[in-house]
Amino acid sequence: MDSHPWIPNSTREIREKMLEKIGVKNIDEFFNDIPRNIRISKEEWDNLEIGLKKPISEITARRIIEEKLSMNKVFVPLLFLGGGAYPHYVPSVIKYLISRGEFLTSYTPYQPEISQGILQALFEYQSLMAELLDMDVVNSSMYDWASALAEALLMSLRVKKNKKKILLPSNMNPIHKRVVNTYLSPHNVRIEYVNYNHDTGLIDLEDLKNKIDNDTAAVYVQSPNFFGYIEENAKEIGEIVHDIDSLFIMGIDPISLGLIKPPGELGADIAVGEGQPLGLGLNYGGPYLGIFATRMDMKLVRQMPGRIIGLTRSVDGSRAFTMILQTREQHIRRAKATSNICTNEALSAIAAAIYLALLGKSGIRKLAELIYYRSHYAQARLREIGLNTDIFKSDFFKEFPINFDNIGVKYRYVHEKLLENNIHGGLYIGNWFPELGETALYAFTEIHTKNDIDLLVEKLADIINELKR
Repeated sequence: MDSHPWIPNSTREIREKMLEKIGVKNIDEFFNDIPRNIRISKEEWDNLEIGLKKPISEITARRIIEEKLSMNKVFVPLLFLGGGAYPHYVPSVIKYLISRGEFLTSYTPYQPEISQGILQALFEYQSLMAELLDMDVVNSSMYDWASALAEALLMSLRVKKNKKKILLPSNMNPIHKRVVNTYLSPHNVRIEYVNYNHDTGLIDLEDLKNKIDNDTAAVYVQSPNFFGYIEENAKEIGEIVHDIDSLFIMGIDPISLGLIKPPGELGADIAVGEGQPLGLGLNYGGPYLGIFATRMDMKLVRQMPGRIIGLTRSVDGSRAFTMILQTREQHIRRAKATSNICTNEALSAIAAAIYLALLGKSGIRKLAELIYYRSHYAQARLREIGLNTDIFKSDFFKEFPINFDNIGVKYRYVHEKLLENNIHGGLYIGNWFPELGETALYAFTEIHTKNDIDLLVEKLADIINELKR
């Protein structure tokens, strides 16, 4: 068979016509831009262990997938994993609404002529998020928090053209750190890390003052930070940053803004965050939702990645929505483009808009209060059984680290014992922060009832008592 069984228009004749039209002799010449040493040769390709190496029927494919799915273990609701993706309740109406044919597509709607319905939905997302963040301009939207942060740093370098230094917190999310380093590696930029205070877990202001200088394009701060603690010095950090004409970037958990001050009120120039808590649920690898906002300054707005939807009037005077700013690589800008969003992040943004509209201002506040009180109740109960839940002396939201050094075993042992009881414990962070010892990050949200928390405490107490015998 000359053509590929799953790919249309793949016969030799069609392939050659396409190559001729492009102006290259063969496929190798077509891929000349890719260094030869990282290409896979035809000989290697034929022996790659990919898939089943043969076409299969739909029935067989379904059986294989169902067999793999049966290996999953579902923790409902006893999942206490912290560190950036959290178990929050997703109202049923969200899945119903975003599944409607008017919204559901895997490819991003970026064309200016897309329907008024989708444009309005994205405009509503931007408006709701701008109010929550107290920021002027919100795009719709980015892949996730990590890519939004990386794009914010690249944007800072474009705005502050003559500055080549970025300051990041040493206690930032380690996964975000990896993504940022990947995005910034081709650019001529110096990344330095600001220490955190080992008593408070917050940014060390003296270290920040020592490291910031006139070459600093931007300073990034996360609140609540990776350990879950609220950065109470955020406003002062912003003032330090602005004193040398740098940009202040804040990372946020959107639900925490029901209780703590939003980035706009704290002087942030750019705000980024993760929209996963806003009705997207937990999915292995996504989709997530990168939140990206800036204050109203055209020097900043023109350098924003992604798309901005605006409200206007049509030629006959009717209310109309339209895409007002985007610089995609497909639109001639090529390497100068500030956007490369290709999957349908807009669908995630619409889910978040529905979630925010359902809860409203008072609902977000009540939810944030619920999470705050339950996580503090958990901290107090875990302290009672002898665990070190006070590594840092600061207030926290949703999650906090627990140190297990005093029980005489590695945290992995505790984690496996919890799994035997159908409880998923916290995220081990000792590999990223070895100075904290055997420490794990535990998160508590609205889905955890008092009984759920008490059960976790009971099982951890059993493990500790067993080790003492």
